[in-house]
Amino acid sequence: MTHPYEEMKEMKKLKKHYDMLGFVYDAQYGIPTRCPCGSEIMMNVSPTPKYKSDFDTLLGSRYFTCKNYEDDGLHFRQPWAFGVQQEVERLRGEVKELAEEIAKLKRLITSTTRP
Repeated sequence: MTHPYEEMKEMKKLKKHYDMLGFVYDAQYGIPTRCPCGSEIMMNVSPTPKYKSDFDTLLGSRYFTCKNYEDDGLHFRQPWAFGVQQEVERLRGEVKELAEEIAKLKRLITSTTRP
């Protein structure tokens, strides 16, 4: 039987690991600025195809990659096309919200300025 202190230490280590996996998963949206590990994100070009049928991993495809990338699930690597597409969708939603707010303010101004 292990000592309770050792068990607690192991539980904290596992919790930190699973939290980090969650952070990496949550960060896989839009254009990243930093990896959850704290390193900066670089743009890489794939030197070799990963899957022949996948258009995003063909030779010369771009990626957002953590500077300290290791294939352990704790660092960031995302196809460039996915990140840019998600960022454009986010910006379109933001523009739509602002346009609705502007229209609402126009209606408010025109309804209060009439005699």
